[in-house]
Amino acid sequence: MSKPILTINFSRLQRNIQTLGNIGQAEDRGIHRMAFSEADWAARQWFSEQINAAGLDLYEDGAANLHGRLDWDGQRPSVMIGSHLDTVPGGGPLDGALGVLVGLEVLTTIAEAQIPLHYPLEVISFSDEEGRFGGLFGSQAIAGQLTPALIHAARDLEGITLRDAMGHWGLDANAALFARRAPESIHAYLELHIEQGPVLDRKGISVGVVDAITGLFKWEVRLLGAANHAGTTPMDMRVDAFQGLAEFAGAINRILEEHGGPYSRATIGRVELKPGAANTVPGCVTFSLDVRDTDSATLTALADAFRLTLSALARRRKLMFEFEVLAAIPPRRCDAGIAQLISETADALAIEHLRLPSGAAHDAQIMAGIARTGMIFVPSIEGRSHSPAEWTAWEDIERGANLLLQVTLGLAAEPARH
Repeated sequence: MSKPILTINFSRLQRNIQTLGNIGQAEDRGIHRMAFSEADWAARQWFSEQINAAGLDLYEDGAANLHGRLDWDGQRPSVMIGSHLDTVPGGGPLDGALGVLVGLEVLTTIAEAQIPLHYPLEVISFSDEEGRFGGLFGSQAIAGQLTPALIHAARDLEGITLRDAMGHWGLDANAALFARRAPESIHAYLELHIEQGPVLDRKGISVGVVDAITGLFKWEVRLLGAANHAGTTPMDMRVDAFQGLAEFAGAINRILEEHGGPYSRATIGRVELKPGAANTVPGCVTFSLDVRDTDSATLTALADAFRLTLSALARRRKLMFEFEVLAAIPPRRCDAGIAQLISETADALAIEHLRLPSGAAHDAQIMAGIARTGMIFVPSIEGRSHSPAEWTAWEDIERGANLLLQVTLGLAAEPARH
């Protein structure tokens, strides 16, 4: 008789998802658990208690990343499972949090079953993934991508510095420089996440096997013209900054068609006009440009094309053009061997799955720079995320969690490398 397959305690996972979802929830049903806020601190305290209750070793590194460790000896490289507990303002209950809670459940299940491990296991909750102070802070610290200058400059939209926000809780932001992990200390990194898009939900498929994570660049662009009276300034004598933006926005699809690929995305999500009066020709427009793709060369080509288009229209319309790079994150490929292991394990569990890229940035993207990385998606109902409507069917959560459990066992039981 074959031995039954180990499965997670799904009722326990459900309780944890519901309990955490109440921390930071406001009257609008959205969750306001931004990094190093009161609600984030409450979630961190709760998660620490769950780590201790599971009999795991609790460790907090200099970036305030919380680790739960199983069979840890500090000598062997670990299989790390991670995501984040912080949310965007008014976010949903699963973005980031699901990956952390499923990771905790995987380690708890393995600990309860007393399964011998070749490699220790870690579940990690990364600090400030969502971007109150820039985003991906905790994973960048682990990957050694932070500098004193970056830490010093980090501040939120209200001008609160990262140093002050962490200092409020007795934490030293500069200690994040000591959170760096040597690549050889991580055998593999895994992350389970909601898709945050509609593909799996529309196809009725329970699991996505991520093969690539999009890179992006984010600019703040400014076009400077001349403010003037809307009634007395002839159309052919205007230096209208908004008309420059309108022309640029109309060129986006053409640029993507000529220089992009099937996974290219470009978004103008924020626009500010000055003086901002109904009877005044806009003299200045400031807007954001967010561009994404899974291929580095394509991203470079798009950046060049957008820059040339802005320069040409500014010159033709007698506008001044300037931009600031707010973020630049390279795309990453997930490890082909781990992706294959996820697919084969899903087949063994009779879970239908689909290979697909991630259009959103994740801690896995940063971790892929120092460790073999694999990522599992579960469906987002109607593709909704970053809102109270964010949800995934319980049965899909259970399938994804059991898949992650078996993949973790497959990696942790690999023969030690020589």
